[in-house]
Amino acid sequence: MHRSDTSSSAAVRVSERYPAGRAPNVSRVPKLSVIVPFYNVRQYAPDTLRSLRLNAGRDIEFVLVDDKSRDDTPAIVERGAEELSDVAQVQFLRHEVNGGLATARNTGLDAARGEYLTFLDGDDWLAPGYLSQLVSAIEELGCDFVRTDHVQTTARARTVHRAPVGLRGQVLKPRDAILPAERTTSVDYAYAWAGVYHRRLLDKGLLHFTDGLRTAEDRPWIWKLHREAESFAVVNLLGVFYRRGVASSLTQIGDARQLDFIRAFDQVMEETAADRDADKLLPKAVRTYCAIIAHHLSDRSKWEPAVAKQLRSMSAAAIQRMPQDTLAAVLNTMDLDRAAKLRRLRRRPTTAKAAA
Repeated sequence: MHRSDTSSSAAVRVSERYPAGRAPNVSRVPKLSVIVPFYNVRQYAPDTLRSLRLNAGRDIEFVLVDDKSRDDTPAIVERGAEELSDVAQVQFLRHEVNGGLATARNTGLDAARGEYLTFLDGDDWLAPGYLSQLVSAIEELGCDFVRTDHVQTTARARTVHRAPVGLRGQVLKPRDAILPAERTTSVDYAYAWAGVYHRRLLDKGLLHFTDGLRTAEDRPWIWKLHREAESFAVVNLLGVFYRRGVASSLTQIGDARQLDFIRAFDQVMEETAADRDADKLLPKAVRTYCAIIAHHLSDRSKWEPAVAKQLRSMSAAAIQRMPQDTLAAVLNTMDLDRAAKLRRLRRRPTTAKAAA
């Protein structure tokens, strides 16, 4: 959960620290790099940093990125970096301009040195000892990436959310986990922090996010990962606590930044249409896109009036950009209420600006 203002940034390295002040042997990279972006989370950052300390080790690197926070977050994170440096390798980077979660994660990826990589958001936290279990899981399985379940927290409520893959602890082909189109599958479980990734994926260009996306940044990322990586597994491991219902969260705010979901899903559509299995995969991409549009249209109370109007116009244009035969087939399989809303949008006149 990340809140952003603009779509460009430049990173400044504030500090780079190692246990007991000792720089690591350059021939020995960290086993795991944990990339943690922060933005205006002074209320939650102490819990996040405390959980990192309870997972620290000499072979773990924490890459902490402040995305031009406007509150006390940078000072909190800098103090936390100093304390963490007693027990782990730490980099603290600060953006000169706020760029959004995708850009902040990319800054962390560019700086990370670990053999494996994972993510955490600056208002979430980890169970003690979780990171060592995560590394053990991917090392034992020897695959490109491993996905995990997570705990969603809303106030005092806790709910376990399972990755939608039935086979656990077995190496699978990510491409096979995209389908079937009519069911929730692995690409619908888009949380980047629910897993761990081998560095070879970074070297292949599969771990970076689309710069400047302020919402739905995980969607093009998870689709690309499943189309192009060679192997993955899902394990029964709970350790990430995902905080929901934060008042300042972008998911709780109905301003124009949320409309980036259209740019994100347009990217999914474009890249999937170019895939060798486009005929098989496009129905899933279209169905997911339609479901997200319908979800946003149904949440009328959240949107500012001008943004709600823009949402309808941009959604209508998006529907008209979809492959129409595939769209018609998908709408015939959706529930009547959502299908009716989407068919009305399909008939709606669109402006050249919305269609662009």
